[in-house]
Amino acid sequence: MADNGEVTIVGVGARLEGNVVSAGSLRIDGQVKGQINADGDVELSPQSQVEADIRAQNVSVAGRFKGNILVKGKAHLARGGRVDGNITSKTLVIEEGGIFHGQSVMDGGGAQGSQSAAAGAQANPAEKTGDKTEQVKVP
Repeated sequence: MADNGEVTIVGVGARLEGNVVSAGSLRIDGQVKGQINADGDVELSPQSQVEADIRAQNVSVAGRFKGNILVKGKAHLARGGRVDGNITSKTLVIEEGGIFHGQSVMDGGGAQGSQSAAAGAQANPAEKTGDKTEQVKVP
């Protein structure tokens, strides 16, 4: 996960509401509602329930997630994971058995960290050039 070993963990019984900011990576086993900003990676374990917007380097979702994801690198939806929302990333991996309901913006240069790019893609995908916009529904 984090190269420097700095990982913040939200435990199984924890419930957080508000802004979560991590200078390193973040692993969520519990429940979070609000905003998540991490300088490193964010990992949502199978028992996690998150309703938030995430900004990070990479994200892996194995639990239930509702909101928008904006990452500079890879977004990974694991088997049994569920995403209800939009993903902006350089790479998107959806394993068999993962559920994704939303819109994906594949930005070849990596997400620039601005929500305006994601908002522009949502408003009118045809106006975005250089990005690949696709809608994927996995039953």
